[in-house]
Amino acid sequence: MTTTPDPARERVLVDGDWLERQLDDPALRIYDCTTFLRPPRPGDGPYHPVPGRAEYDAAHIPGAGFLDVSGELSDAASPLHFTVPPETQLVDVFSRRGIGPGARVILYSAGHIMWATRVWWMLRALGFDDTAVLDGGWEAWQAAGRPVSDEPCRYPRARFVVGERRRLFVGRDAVRGELGRADACLINALNPEFHLGEGESRYGRPGRIPGSVNVPALRLLRETREFVSLDEAARHFEEVGVDRADRIVTYCGGGISATVDNFMLYRLGYDNVVTYDGSMGEWAADASLPIERGPADR
Repeated sequence: MTTTPDPARERVLVDGDWLERQLDDPALRIYDCTTFLRPPRPGDGPYHPVPGRAEYDAAHIPGAGFLDVSGELSDAASPLHFTVPPETQLVDVFSRRGIGPGARVILYSAGHIMWATRVWWMLRALGFDDTAVLDGGWEAWQAAGRPVSDEPCRYPRARFVVGERRRLFVGRDAVRGELGRADACLINALNPEFHLGEGESRYGRPGRIPGSVNVPALRLLRETREFVSLDEAARHFEEVGVDRADRIVTYCGGGISATVDNFMLYRLGYDNVVTYDGSMGEWAADASLPIERGPADR
């Protein structure tokens, strides 16, 4: 079966050819969202997040600014690394970085596209929809020999306006309430070995949330870090029984790679999708919550 792209939904993905032609557009706001997950230090938890600011300072897409996902776009009061911060914090950050009415936001990252899709999902939660992700990210931009710069960003401060608020992030109580429901679908975006609970888990107890299906984020990306075709993505979701009528909850380790699944589900026309923000970083650490390991019974 061939998936017909929806032009309105396809605006969330741009390629390097398009972006290079638009670099002089005064409405364009481009942001590097790169974060690296380094080995943990004592007290760090499963990993030590490091913003890619130094790499951005050395070279970035001309005109681009930098968004610190693990810092300014996370809740410092949370014991988890990447919890969505209060709305007032997000509004302040996006305003200071130059995002406001009339802006066309383009997001990219190095290493993994998930940092860009995470910010895309956060902006959608606040009703800001004129946002897209650069296919292939920084690596594809560099590989094509496109222009780079080390000049600082000059976007003026804007007034970020919250649009139609969407409940796109949920907590563990909401997830617990979906367990065992026939009209709910929990999608684990981690790799298959983590889904099955094989070996050690850096999140605590190995395994998955009971009843989950597995569509790894990496399965939705080519080796070039570009997204797979819509037909291939649709096949991955359909093979594990994801239904458009379901209430879909995606999760991963920290609520980041799950947004790669969200991005493809959105492009495929799925609307009832939320992300468990705490993901396995929270679930596996709470011994009162059930864990499932091994192949699924069904």
